[in-house]
Amino acid sequence: MPSSSSSFFFLRSANLRLRGGRYTPFMAILLVLMLTFFIGICEGHLRIGFYAETCPDAESIVRTVVQDAILSDSNIAAILLRLHFHDCFVEGCDGSILIENGPNAERHAFGHQGVGGFEVIEKAKAELETVCGGVVSCADIAALAARDAIALANGPAFQVPTGRRDGRVSNISLAADMPDVSDTIQQLKAKFLRKGLTEKDLVLLSGAHTVGSTACFFMMKRLYNFFPGGGSDPAINPSLLPELQARCPQGGDVNVRLSTDRGSEQTFDNHILQNIRDGFAVLESDASLNDDETTKSILDSYFDFLNPFFRPSFEADFVESFQKMGQIGVKTGFQGEIRHACAAFN
Repeated sequence: MPSSSSSFFFLRSANLRLRGGRYTPFMAILLVLMLTFFIGICEGHLRIGFYAETCPDAESIVRTVVQDAILSDSNIAAILLRLHFHDCFVEGCDGSILIENGPNAERHAFGHQGVGGFEVIEKAKAELETVCGGVVSCADIAALAARDAIALANGPAFQVPTGRRDGRVSNISLAADMPDVSDTIQQLKAKFLRKGLTEKDLVLLSGAHTVGSTACFFMMKRLYNFFPGGGSDPAINPSLLPELQARCPQGGDVNVRLSTDRGSEQTFDNHILQNIRDGFAVLESDASLNDDETTKSILDSYFDFLNPFFRPSFEADFVESFQKMGQIGVKTGFQGEIRHACAAFN
């Protein structure tokens, strides 16, 4: 992509030639317009239907692969949604988490523990390469797969802009600042703010936990060592605590799974927000949303019984936050690359 200094050089060169009488003013204006257009192409941008001409079946191919995967394992919907989130929070939405280039690859970071769905993205990529090789980025596949996963979990169907390119960097150290289930609400708000996301985005994107499950590994501190001397998180509803401890006993199998949205694990809806308000949040980070004045007021706004016809739509607001997240640090135009395989740089 031409820099501002190179653009200045071209314009200055054109101006010198005009002084010599070689070009007319009309030609100079035309040159400026062409240069502006060229810079715009180089910078690139995301847009709906980016592959409409270069690979018209791209989105339908991804959707079919995701649908087949969910039919085999209903938990894949949540897994793909989480994969896109984790990708966007490190180096932007550029497919960096998909790279597998040894122990120092980003995907092996502590903050990415439990992230999966790589094989689904690779399968979609392989099918796309046979139809339109070198056209569709892995970063876009991850975004489309997450979008389709939401719809297939009975959530809203919507469009996402595409045109992302794949990054050329993958390093475990870059994922050190991932949001964590044990983060305080202040830490979570700060981490989201650094990505250009608001408190409302934090609440809504946490709402993605309406589908899927977590492992006991992420629950042990909250259940048994919440305080330095031991004990459980007092924010856990007393009727929920024995249930969680029975599923995740001390000294038990930390790989046992439990729903992150008690009572509505397979359906994308606002039930998770009600659980958080009632003390039935499974994850500590979700529960913390009810402890902060700002995030609590956002939670409550979706259950305003005084104005039921005017309260905001969780689904519509989630889509807005999801699309906003999907544009964090994107690479477009001549930045990055279009990988031939998602797990390896070209």
